[in-house]
Amino acid sequence: FLPILVGMLLLISLFIEAVPKSFYLNLFSGNSFFNSLIGAMFGSIAAGNPVTSYIIGGELRSQGISLIPITAFMVTWVTVGTIQLPAEIMMLGKRFAITRYLISFILAMAVAGLTVLTLNIL
Repeated sequence: FLPILVGMLLLISLFIEAVPKSFYLNLFSGNSFFNSLIGAMFGSIAAGNPVTSYIIGGELRSQGISLIPITAFMVTWVTVGTIQLPAEIMMLGKRFAITRYLISFILAMAVAGLTVLTLNIL
């Protein structure tokens, strides 16, 4: 499994470096729900560590992007990880990996909405 894990980490690192941060800034405009969906989709593709998501989230927020898509992006960035799905399927089984992926994606959208709702109440 070590070559698969190393390959997966290298692929994630390559993807993070290949996509410029300005790409994300141009992507988020329009309807809040679709922004959340887009943020969750891109966060799930470009998996990374929490510290990186905080930096990207802060940059997106400073550019005026609303908190819901940023939160959806950050949560899926850390929890979903499409890039690592083939390795999970190989190690944990197809049914488990896909179920975990779908549940994590759906819950990330819910967490994004609840986080913003909670912040608005406070």
